[in-house]
Amino acid sequence: MVFNNIMSEIKAVIFDWGGVLVDNPRAGLVEYCSKGFGVAEKNYLKAYHKFDEAFHKGQLSEDDFWANMCNELKVDEPNVDSLWGQAFEAAYSPKEEVFCLIDILKSNSYKIGFLSNTEEPSVVFFYKQGYDVFDAIVFSCEVGFTKPQKEIYELAIGKLGVEANQAVFIDDIPEYIDGAHEAGLNGIVFKDIEQLKNDLEILGVKVN
Repeated sequence: MVFNNIMSEIKAVIFDWGGVLVDNPRAGLVEYCSKGFGVAEKNYLKAYHKFDEAFHKGQLSEDDFWANMCNELKVDEPNVDSLWGQAFEAAYSPKEEVFCLIDILKSNSYKIGFLSNTEEPSVVFFYKQGYDVFDAIVFSCEVGFTKPQKEIYELAIGKLGVEANQAVFIDDIPEYIDGAHEAGLNGIVFKDIEQLKNDLEILGVKVN
């Protein structure tokens, strides 16, 4: 599905992380952490949803997040430097075909943005990957806003130096594409690489 406003030449393509650039790590994170604490996944998730927004907005450090989680689950706190970082690394699986598309877009002179609802330990992991393809990076935990809040999309296009209707945002969650649309951006709900290329071409983006 593609949303687009008054047609304008696309100058920037902005990518979500989990579910677009990499396989969605959610299931792997839940499995890794719930097993680590010896609790059922449903109980882990029930506790997680009480604190995930604050974690994503940078209002909780990882230590504070686990303190709250462990208090809720009635288990001991982890005795490792970054349990979340370990879990994220275990779940990390990049979509090489999407990174190949980014290389093509870069060669065609499009600006490339990165926009993600992400917690601080995952940001640390991100920078260890040495990505050098992004012209602007926005992490929710660093800016205090999360998708689908309008402000986070405005920060992304501001960093890229383009108008809202000159940018297209790609995410696998329809709600976050709706948020981008409300902020004036074009948007594509990601399903697979061929669908993404087709939808980009509809917007006039050169993908070859």
